[in-house]
Amino acid sequence: MATEMRAFVDAKRALGRRFITEEKALRLFDRFLAQRCVNSIVDVTPAVVDSFLASRSFRRARSYNMLLGVVRGLFDWLVRQDCLPCSPVRTKPRRQTARRIPCLLDPANARRLLDIASHLPDRPRAPLRGPTYRTIFALLYGLGLRVGEVSRLRCADVDFGRQLLVVRDTKFGKSRLVPFGPRIGALLHDYLQLRGSKLAPDAPVFSFTRRGAVHPGTISQTFHQLVPQLGLSLPPGVAPPRVHDLRHAFAVGTLLRWYREGVNPAARLFHLSTFLGHVNPTSTAVYLTITFELLAAANRRFEGFAAPAFKGVSS
Repeated sequence: MATEMRAFVDAKRALGRRFITEEKALRLFDRFLAQRCVNSIVDVTPAVVDSFLASRSFRRARSYNMLLGVVRGLFDWLVRQDCLPCSPVRTKPRRQTARRIPCLLDPANARRLLDIASHLPDRPRAPLRGPTYRTIFALLYGLGLRVGEVSRLRCADVDFGRQLLVVRDTKFGKSRLVPFGPRIGALLHDYLQLRGSKLAPDAPVFSFTRRGAVHPGTISQTFHQLVPQLGLSLPPGVAPPRVHDLRHAFAVGTLLRWYREGVNPAARLFHLSTFLGHVNPTSTAVYLTITFELLAAANRRFEGFAAPAFKGVSS
């Protein structure tokens, strides 16, 4: 089914989807079909699909549902292309009983993370390792960027005149402008000065060698190596920290700051969605974990709003 799968992937990418993880899932499915000597799409039965899903081990329902969704999407597309009369996918998604609660670093722990990162020793193939990771984690926490977006930044994408980053080719093929304040600006300026004044405009902002930018996986591994030094005490139900949690912390921190400043969060939610690169606030809501501080701030706002009504009842 390589021909049909390739056409499906090309159709998705023509719509702006990156479709990298999904393509890997389809390769697994194609390999499974080859091992079972299934040579045509008409030979793929519901039993074959169920057998493929059963052949993979899943720790979480989300992983199972992702793989099922990719296979379902493939066959639904083939049906729309009149390649099949109906889809052989009959399996239902697994129920997700518990959603992962992200670990949100507060400003104090975020500062400690940056301080620990700044003291990372250099390596023969990784000069300026401390300043590099300190700047990377500052962008992830302070601007809510995705790890891949930080990795893909080029020197020409840093506009000090307008105080913004040009974040290119992000999720779903979009690009956006991300403004930064004076502290982030000074941090980026000092870091690029350390790297040298002869950097080409298309050179990666974060790179140790001439082979290219620091890989997102390397950034994640370094984050996991530093986390134990923070000595975090995780509440029950909170998952171990991931580097993507820094993006969650930015979203929740922004909402909390609006509450404390007396800003109506509902009126600004579209702004936060745009800043994070989301199509609509529904995607942003995934990042808005309810914390004790956020709940307390919302409660104070409600009390101030409802105070006149309470006075009228008491009188």
